Amino acid sequence: MRYQNILGKNSSGEFSLNYRHHIAFWLVYILFNIFRWGNVHQDFVYSLKTNLLGFPIHMGLAYLNIYFLMPRFVYTKKYLTYTLLLLASLYISLLIKFNLTYYLVSTNVMPEWGGTESLTLNYAIVTMLGELYVMSFVTAIKITVDWLNESRKLHEVEKRQLSTELKFLRSQVSPHFFFNTLNNIYSLTLEKSDRAPQIVLRLSELMRYLLYSTDKPYQDLTKEIECIQNYIDLERIRFDKSLNIDMNVSGDLEGKGIAPMLLIPFVENCFKHGANKSIGEVQIKINIEVVDNILKFEVSNNIPQNTKEHITPSTDGGIGLTNVKKRLEIGYEPNDYDLSIFEEDEMFNVILKLKV
Repeated sequence: MRYQNILGKNSSGEFSLNYRHHIAFWLVYILFNIFRWGNVHQDFVYSLKTNLLGFPIHMGLAYLNIYFLMPRFVYTKKYLTYTLLLLASLYISLLIKFNLTYYLVSTNVMPEWGGTESLTLNYAIVTMLGELYVMSFVTAIKITVDWLNESRKLHEVEKRQLSTELKFLRSQVSPHFFFNTLNNIYSLTLEKSDRAPQIVLRLSELMRYLLYSTDKPYQDLTKEIECIQNYIDLERIRFDKSLNIDMNVSGDLEGKGIAPMLLIPFVENCFKHGANKSIGEVQIKINIEVVDNILKFEVSNNIPQNTKEHITPSTDGGIGLTNVKKRLEIGYEPNDYDLSIFEEDEMFNVILKLKV
């Protein structure tokens, strides 16, 4: 964050004001006041003496407020007690400052305001307002630091929660995917098909991708496309000649990253809902294109005529399309993607535009 260079951080990552910040602040403060009031009454010696006497009082009040009064009374909502103790502290500091100035510097106290040899109401008001100004400034700095730390902690908690949720969503994809693929292998073994070994081989390649890639936040787009192609090869073995897939890949794919297993559920959804041997030819179209760091992923499949099923996230067991939508929401900024899912001309269509 941009405050880091100004405030610094401690070993736990929290913003902090170390002793160097405190020394620098009070050094600037006292020098400013010495020259300011020295110019006002044209007496830098008097200004130096009074500011050196008043400096410990200013500092003491400021630290008393931010480290004792506010934590004990403001943060616990004991506002009346805080106000009374604050006024008492200001009055005591007023007496100390007046007497120190009167006996150690000059009996003509506060010449810049006409001078006085007694503790007048005017002197009391001006002095207390000055102390309040210093206290308010220091308190504002402390509140800002506390706010930054609370914001950081809240951000870290939210980040951990989102990370945990994202890992959970990813963990759902793999079992769901393997469950469907193993069902395919089971059906082929029942038919005593000699294509079962080929499916097992393809499945092992997919397992390698899942085991070594899905624990990363992003994966090479080329790896994701390779995974899609392996999955399609699995389905080609199962459907044989009844499967008509048109897949096109174009654009600059190198060096582009994507959340792992983000596109596979869309392709899997086509086979789950659109691929039915009883309806004859299965038509699936997949187009993957990257232009100006924008991935355009389009997939569509024909809808079986002998079913009234409409393919929605709710019909996918709460895992497929719903899972992908949630992962997009967590893993990408709202302006970094656009997802459209619709039915048109007896085709189920998915269009995903994603910044890569």
